[in-house]
Amino acid sequence: MEHAPAEAQMPTVDDLDELADLLERTHRDDELYLRWSRGPQVDLATDDDKGDPEQSSRDSLTGIKLPGLSANPLSVEPWWGDRSIRLWVARRLYDYSHLRHLRGPGVRPWVLIGEQCGRGPDNEPLVICHRPVAWVSDRALRECEQAVQEQGSDEWGPLNRAD
Repeated sequence: MEHAPAEAQMPTVDDLDELADLLERTHRDDELYLRWSRGPQVDLATDDDKGDPEQSSRDSLTGIKLPGLSANPLSVEPWWGDRSIRLWVARRLYDYSHLRHLRGPGVRPWVLIGEQCGRGPDNEPLVICHRPVAWVSDRALRECEQAVQEQGSDEWGPLNRAD
């Protein structure tokens, strides 16, 4: 893993193979999630007198504050069988890749170890981050797009409401 700028204090997963390897190496008790945001330095900033991070997202339709960070699990589902973990993580990364452009400058994917605390209005997991793990590189994003396109499905794409 290449290290990101000092202020991020977090390594960067360079490619899809490294992301798949991270998933395989992570202890079963540690749930990995993928989040698209400006990063843990923003998402985990303290907002109260106790110094505890707020860790909340907002519903984009209503503006309601949600009790956790919107994120998507990286854990491979049993029905996936012995299929490629690389393709699994490519799909998980690709699902919300539109958020980078929708939410503006500085939004990028990062991996965290967390615990689900609820579900958001789009049925997405809401999680409490226990530990930021790594940024995901632009190279990995390009590789995920290529891996998804190689599947040749005309019916499948990112989960973008605007399309």
